[in-house]
Amino acid sequence: MCLALPGEIIAIIDPDDLLLPAKVSFGGIIKEISLAYVPEAQVGDYVLVHVGFALSLLDPEAAEKVLADLQTLIQIEKELKP
Repeated sequence: MCLALPGEIIAIIDPDDLLLPAKVSFGGIIKEISLAYVPEAQVGDYVLVHVGFALSLLDPEAAEKVLADLQTLIQIEKELKP
């Protein structure tokens, strides 16, 4: 099973690097990922990320919905733990 998560691009580190490294926020957790597969992505865009690579651009409303759903799942898990 594969899992890809939406994140918001907050900085492009080196636009001259072939891997196009960028900093992406996943609900406040910042990770460095590659934009090599979506070179048209800009700061403020949402991308779908799998194993450190942005695979596609996402509609902002869809990305926000997925992030909200993930937060709901986290809350449910916390409530179910003894």
